[in-house]
Amino acid sequence: MTKRHQVVVLVRPGLLPMELGIVHRLFGQAVSASGEHLYEVVTCTPHPGVVATDTDFTVNVPLGPEALESADTVVVPAAQEDYEPQERGRISADVARALARVRPGARMASICTGSFVLAAAGLLTGRRATTHWKSCEEFRALYPEIEVDAGVLYTDDAGVLTSAGVASGIDLCLHMIRTDHGAEVANTVARGTVVPPHREGGQAQYIERPVTPPEQCSTGPAREYALEHLGRPLRLDELADRASMSVRTFNRRFQQEAGLTPMQWLTQQRVDRARQLLERTDLPVDRIAAEAGFGTGTALRQHFHAALGVSPRAYRRTFRGAASAPSGPVGL
Repeated sequence: MTKRHQVVVLVRPGLLPMELGIVHRLFGQAVSASGEHLYEVVTCTPHPGVVATDTDFTVNVPLGPEALESADTVVVPAAQEDYEPQERGRISADVARALARVRPGARMASICTGSFVLAAAGLLTGRRATTHWKSCEEFRALYPEIEVDAGVLYTDDAGVLTSAGVASGIDLCLHMIRTDHGAEVANTVARGTVVPPHREGGQAQYIERPVTPPEQCSTGPAREYALEHLGRPLRLDELADRASMSVRTFNRRFQQEAGLTPMQWLTQQRVDRARQLLERTDLPVDRIAAEAGFGTGTALRQHFHAALGVSPRAYRRTFRGAASAPSGPVGL
């Protein structure tokens, strides 16, 4: 049996229990085709023992910071102290010493305002990151060297990841599972948790804004139509017509509801369809390009690399093995 990928959650006093539960629940459900668990998830704290939460109950954490030494992935959830006024570089000596135990190359991630810990420890310098939308301006002012994106649910910058609010920790964990083991495993975990494998839009859609008048219709029917017809060219005016809107109104409403432009969203869905076909079938890339709506293998490769940083061939080999790759000049 191969060694499981070890995920270590570093918690602090005042932790948010839901964020701790998210990590254990999602990674704990990820299994291989043969039913073997793919991750081992453990929790640690700078001082082992009873840890206060932001609720009326405590959590007993028997492991200390030494658990971080063997971590493949470290997740830092939020704590109550993150919601107090912050100072640049403020991090407790205990937490700093704990993070110093993390081996080079381990993946680092934060949920919600846990990003303040990663920033204070210097792990986000020069990187793209996010945090809860209420804290983004403070975060940006304290750390101008970090590219703060307030409009997304999570970021992944070369193995250092951040997520927005509490529930976006779900999106973050599914993204890491998908990166490690492919869309099929991540989709199975999502189904078991009864959450969408990909949540549309970003946290910008949750920022307070005037309520849409009830007589105004949604762009949902257009998205449903697009998903049913991904394999053929889809024009903006065609999608707008499905939502009974002008193109201008459709464009504006779509971004409000999905957090992306219609074409950005459509490209994302087509990349996801291509990923599923690469994982599940032996179809050549030109056929996959047609099925996903990219038209040509060249277009698929360009969009695939832009979205994931790898070629379709490399992706297929990662998630299906070299033996499953079709032989011959199929253009992968």
